[in-house]
Amino acid sequence: MTTSPSEHGTPPGSARDEPLRDLAVVGAGPAGLAAAVTAAGLGLDVTLLDAGERPGGQYYRHPAPGLRAARPQALHHHWHVFARLERRLRAHTATGRLRHLPGHHVWTVLPEHPTGTPQPAPAPVWRLHAVADEGTGAGGESPVTVRARTVLLATGAYERQLPFPGWTLPGVVGAGGAQAMLKSGLVLPGRRTVVAGSGPLLLAVAAALAAAGGTVPAVVEAAAYPSYAHRPAALLRNPGKLAEGAAHGAALLRHGVRLLTRHAVTAAHGTARVDSVTVERLDRDWRPLPGTARRIPCDALATGHGLVPQLELATALGCATLRTADGTPALDLDGEQRTSVPGVWSAGETGGIGGAQLALAEGELAAYSVARALRGTRLPQRVVVLRGRRDRLRAFGEAMATVHRPGAGWTAWLDDDTHVCRCEEVPAGAIREAAGELGARDARTVKLLTRAGMGWCQGRMCGPAVACLAGAEPAPDRRPLSCPVPLGHLAALPGAGPPARVPPPPGPPAPPDR
Repeated sequence: MTTSPSEHGTPPGSARDEPLRDLAVVGAGPAGLAAAVTAAGLGLDVTLLDAGERPGGQYYRHPAPGLRAARPQALHHHWHVFARLERRLRAHTATGRLRHLPGHHVWTVLPEHPTGTPQPAPAPVWRLHAVADEGTGAGGESPVTVRARTVLLATGAYERQLPFPGWTLPGVVGAGGAQAMLKSGLVLPGRRTVVAGSGPLLLAVAAALAAAGGTVPAVVEAAAYPSYAHRPAALLRNPGKLAEGAAHGAALLRHGVRLLTRHAVTAAHGTARVDSVTVERLDRDWRPLPGTARRIPCDALATGHGLVPQLELATALGCATLRTADGTPALDLDGEQRTSVPGVWSAGETGGIGGAQLALAEGELAAYSVARALRGTRLPQRVVVLRGRRDRLRAFGEAMATVHRPGAGWTAWLDDDTHVCRCEEVPAGAIREAAGELGARDARTVKLLTRAGMGWCQGRMCGPAVACLAGAEPAPDRRPLSCPVPLGHLAALPGAGPPARVPPPPGPPAPPDR
């Protein structure tokens, strides 16, 4: 079914006719969903834009309707929380207070300056430009503009991958990707799936795969879980996290899954598909210890080393960032979830990885802050509870980032022929040459010399690895477009117009009159 432009939003050229909203929320995961329904409940006119066709984001993924899943809640933690948020979303949508625009990829957020206002000037209105999937199944896309007084960015995160020989083989998927396959497609990545990398997500993925009938020969964790004991305050303040970890551990024991800490998958083997992996013990700097290699047969590998905040929209606006405990950039937010740019708030993984419960608390907090900024609404007593919850969950997130921060020695897994940038097929040897012999000291210079990061994913997959090989910290993404945009959409922006005519260069002087 094709959706008309009026149902999606407003084409860029007619944004003046678009009703001005109080708040535009980008992302319908836990943070964005909590922010949108809370703000609508406080009387604000809200537009919620999301790339997905159904609310919930990456965390609350839904099985495809055609699968007719009888119990989708069995694949999720705290499904009742999402069910309550979805009911509130439907109720506010029915009243018109909240507009939910699914299938909308927001590619930039720009300030709207009144005519004649000198630049730069504070922008009372923001324009959110999006590409809307028309739902025809033929790749139809429509340009859409939403106008709002304030913006809340809840764009979430993506998986961090550290390459190794064989990671491009069929059957090697991200740990989050394996979880998504199970939640949305009700399929397993393989019959025997090794789960490897670092971070608590590995335990959840392994437990889910085993519960769904798959065999998990091992969970291979590069960090050491006893390191959490060095941060007792964060653990004691979050007994629920301890209980959750214990539940995953019990599930692994019940299904006979081995947990190998201080180990890593350093190579995957196979021809048409992965058929085994090499696992080695690591030292404290994540370097493989000689003589510890072993092979584990499998037909799939789910691997990931935590998450990286998705910041493209925020950094394009000029929002300030900081460095988290695991070395990744995140947004620098104040106590009310405001960014450094007036009129822009953020919640969830953009401020540092911390999980769904933290995202829910931050989204609700941000909504109260926006309502106070726009309407002078007094902050309720609940804000005190939410701040306490956010602070203790953020402390656990920092402890988690510290424990699972990749050690610099992981690059010893790579031989020179291993592709680091899969899109452009740039091997580790070329990046080492750029950093060593050619003097590159950051990922951008490496990209200019090798094309690493110039492919379809624009460095989301290889960026952290390229930066590490160059001896630099990963830098925040700074790009004017956060996703692919048809040139016609850019040309239709207000003020775009045809390019100015450049006068031809002067010709040779005319000969003098005789």
